[in-house]
Amino acid sequence: MKKLILAASIVAAFTGNAAHAEEAATPEHSLTYNVGLTSDYRYRGISQSRLGPAASLGIDYANAPTGLYIGAWASTIRWIEDAGASKGSAEVDIYAGKSGELATDITYDAGFLYYYYPQNKYAEIGANANTTEAYLQLGFGPAYVKYSHSLTNLFGNVDSKNSSYYDIGADLDVAEGTQLNLHVGHQSIKNNATGDYTDWKIGVTRDFGIAAVSLAYIGTNADKGFYVTPSGKFTGKNAAVLSVTKSF
Repeated sequence: MKKLILAASIVAAFTGNAAHAEEAATPEHSLTYNVGLTSDYRYRGISQSRLGPAASLGIDYANAPTGLYIGAWASTIRWIEDAGASKGSAEVDIYAGKSGELATDITYDAGFLYYYYPQNKYAEIGANANTTEAYLQLGFGPAYVKYSHSLTNLFGNVDSKNSSYYDIGADLDVAEGTQLNLHVGHQSIKNNATGDYTDWKIGVTRDFGIAAVSLAYIGTNADKGFYVTPSGKFTGKNAAVLSVTKSF
């Protein structure tokens, strides 16, 4: 799942790096890559990697004149196997959209995101884990509000089409190359109130030039019986998460 909780703040640190170079015209086309390591892959507050480390990589293309973009991101995961499926150790996110400015310090970002789980057999025990969402985000300076709406069943939950996720947050510059990352979100799963929960995060991201490092404290009020591994680990527990990302 694209890093709306952790990597979004890390990417923000890189995009704020223009002061380190001479001012230049924005290129019409841009192609960037990223690789990352995290102590616990959290998505919307829930661990996707059984409270353990995960590795990721991604690629993004953007067209400056139109604001159109497309990209892909992949990570190692464990949650599909924990749910009882026979296979499923990877996640691939494919996304496309359009972003731009509505007025001074007011921006928008709208698009679609497809979560794909290669070789997953989750359909054997429930709905297919593959999920498609539409999203709309409005930015107000360093703050944002975002809404995501599932166009399919949500991550293997049966009859959960039209589920929703609300997200508000801010990435505040506190020093050169350093940001304070704040986030609160709420996941609502259609026809499954047990899976509903609120998550939150407070963290700091520091760009060291060779890489960006993010340390965040993440928590949820998720149901401990619903978000649990076969060994009894609660995947929505409060925890500190350390991430390192390199973009080039």
